[in-house]
Order: sequence, then C-alpha cells, then structure tokens
Amino acid sequence: MRRSDLPIGFTVRLNRRVKIADRGRELVGGSPTRVLYLTELASKMVQDRTLVVTDTPTALLVDRLLESGMADPVLESLPGLDLSSVTVVIPAFGRPIALARLLTSIGEHQKVIVVDDCSPDPAAIREVVERHGARLVRLPSNSGPAEARNEGLKHVTTRYVAFADSDIVLNPDTIPLLLKHFNDRNVALVGPRVLGLDDGNGMNWIERYEEARSSLDLGIFPATVRPRSPVSWLPGAFMLARTDDLGEGFTSGSRVGEDVDLVWRLVEQGWRVRFEPEAKVWHEHRQTIGEWLSRKTFYGTSAHALSLRHPEAIAPAVFAPWSVAVVAAILCQRTWSVPAAGVIAAFAARQISKKLGRSSHPVRLAASLTARGALAAQTQTMALFVRHWWPLAITASIFSRRLRRALIVACVVDALWEYRRTRPQLDLFRFALARRLDDLAYGTGVWSSALRGRSLRCLLPDIRKNPN
Repeated sequence: MRRSDLPIGFTVRLNRRVKIADRGRELVGGSPTRVLYLTELASKMVQDRTLVVTDTPTALLVDRLLESGMADPVLESLPGLDLSSVTVVIPAFGRPIALARLLTSIGEHQKVIVVDDCSPDPAAIREVVERHGARLVRLPSNSGPAEARNEGLKHVTTRYVAFADSDIVLNPDTIPLLLKHFNDRNVALVGPRVLGLDDGNGMNWIERYEEARSSLDLGIFPATVRPRSPVSWLPGAFMLARTDDLGEGFTSGSRVGEDVDLVWRLVEQGWRVRFEPEAKVWHEHRQTIGEWLSRKTFYGTSAHALSLRHPEAIAPAVFAPWSVAVVAAILCQRTWSVPAAGVIAAFAARQISKKLGRSSHPVRLAASLTARGALAAQTQTMALFVRHWWPLAITASIFSRRLRRALIVACVVDALWEYRRTRPQLDLFRFALARRLDDLAYGTGVWSSALRGRSLRCLLPDIRKNPN
C-alpha cells in the first residue's frame, strides 16, 4: 500500500516540533519523537525548513517526513481537485432547522445524500431535503449515526465522500481545502478544525469554555493523525475520505467512538490520515450544563468498546519504565525525591545516548530527549489524576496527605496551563471550574464503560521500553 508517487511540486514544511542539528543532517521530532539522520545530499534538499518534490529521491524523503509526523503539506503548493467528485452524506435525526442551515452552507452545486435515521417528524426532514435539491434515504428504524453514514455510503458513486453532522455549518472553502490533501495517494481521510457556532445571541460561560477547549477542536496546527500522537483522532462532525479506501465504512452498530475507530483502523491498514486546521467548520455546542456534562460523559463511554478493537491504542498514557520511576520518586514528596529523580533521569539519558552514536552531540541530544520525556510523564500523570483516574485519586487523597497535595497541584497546574495556552474569553475561576467538570464527566463515562464491560483495560497506561 505504501507509495511515493507524490506529484511534482508537492511541497512540505517541517513542523514546529522538529529541531535541525548538525548542519541539517539531523532532524529531531515527529510522533513519536525520533532522530532522522540525513545524508549530505538529502540534507541539501531541505531549504528553509521546506522540501519540494522534484524527482524520486525527493518524493521518497517527503513521504518519510510525512509518515514520521515531521512535516506537513503546504496547501498553496497543491492543485485543487474537482468538487463534483465529492458527495456529502448527512445523517439526520430530527433538527430540520439545523439541517436546512447546513444544506445552505454546502450550496446547490454539491451532491448531497441525507439519511433520515427514522426522525420523529419525517415530513419536516423531507421538506428541507427537497427544497435544497438533495437526495433522501430513510431508515426504517433508528440505528445511530454510524449506521446512517454507512447507508449513505452505499449510494455514493463519486471518488470522495464527506460525512457531515446536521448541527454544523461549512465554510465555502472547507471542502476545496481538504480535497487538496488527496494529491497524496496515501491519504485516505482528512478532517478540518471544528469551532463553536455563534448563533448571534452571545455565548454563556459553558459555550465560551467550549470555544476555547472543546473536545472537538484539535488545535491550530496541521498534523498527521495516529494513536499516541498530539492529534490522535478526528471528530465525526465532518470528515472527507477517499471512498474506495473506506471499505464497509464505520463499525456497524456503534453509537459512540465510531469516528475514533475508523481513524485507527485506517492507520492500522497503512493509510495516512490528516488534520487540516486551515479548513474550518462550525459546530453547535451544548448550551446548558446538563446537556454539556451528559455529552462529555457519553464521549467517555466509548473507551471500553475501543479497548476491545484497539487494545494498544486506547491506553490513556504511555510511559517508559525510567519515566515511571521518575514520577514515582516525585510523588513520594521526600527530601530525596528530586535528587533521586535526577539520578534516574541521568541514567536514562546515558542509556539513550548510547543509541545516538551517529549524532554529532549524542549526550546533549539524549539529555534533551530525556527532559522532554520526563516532562511528558509528569503531564500525563497529572492528566490521569484529574481525568481517567479521578475516582481513585480522590479516594486515595482522603487517606494520604501526599496524594492529596499531588491531586491539588495537578488540578491547579492543569487549569493554569490550559488557561494560559487557550486564552479563553472567560475568567480563570469559571474556566478552572469548567475544566474540572469536563474531566469529571469524561472520566465518569470511561469508568462506566469499563465497569459495564468488566474490564479495566481502557484505564491502564502502557509501559514500554520504546513508547509509541
């Protein structure tokens, strides 16, 4: 399945996480973090962090950079593809006003199939569909969005298919921008940035929190999507895919987590999946605390089903053995904790440096990678305490003063960091409150699915010598 037949002129740029060393012959970055050694000739192909496909060698290097997560396509370099080659499939259950809004944003010149998932008022859905010139398919019983998308997929005859939830709005350039990624034949699926929809009535504090820290908003940077990477999934709110690469589509019968499952299956099959924040859609966020918390909990309930289908990808955290030792030493909160953590990290850096013999500065590079790994381990531990493991963390903190301190620090540091990173239009107190409610609700969903499935696999971190 792997190909390197990228078109001439296909341009990529090294992303912000990549550091260049040894006069361009070492690239440090990617997902997972790695060191890529280039020959003298290959290093000269990269100019001002940019590489253009001009022949087979440059195509091979570009493919490797894309696959490692070190580079992202420069959209301006890619030719647009024919919009008539796209069919939009919309699963609909009620909400005719939202459906009409979406169809208006799509326009009249796009092929559209609306799958009515046995709505309570089918006549209202039919009227909207007919008014916008779309095709209607009606299911005899309510089967959920995954089944509805699959039914629509059966009627698609175009090369590409877009899946759009009825409560979103598209930008005119959303589909054209996403289509450009399919100049790379290894790309099977691509998704846009999902932002909050402002209905003109202003946003309450929950909506302002969601605008800054929505579960569906994957950030401002493009990325290769794969498990255990900064962008590990794509929301099903909007996806654009190469029709033939989808096979049977979404997992039949799945009502939550079907988007994550599809992404991970495509990655396992060797396809490339991309996130493109330059393309945007707007999603109608929940407006009341009850609806919002219910949705967050619902998202969490996908954990057990995903652990059965993707047992290695579902781990809430990934540690190297040495990083677990560092975290354990810090959590002990003794006078010897920091020195012990330093000794463990130094030993890990020494072991890592032995694997970097080709590097011009193996010790310096190993120290940098170790520091990055230690910080990631601390960050993941805090996230476990306040999100996936909060029932255990709260219970243990009742009996342990040290764990109580660790939990309080995790709650405060996490809120402060996210507040500074996202800069929400919301005061710190309400942001921190929403942040903790978000984690509590999601964690509740995860525990609920684990207990119903009688398995804690989705709650267990993965500890491996070479984390991926």
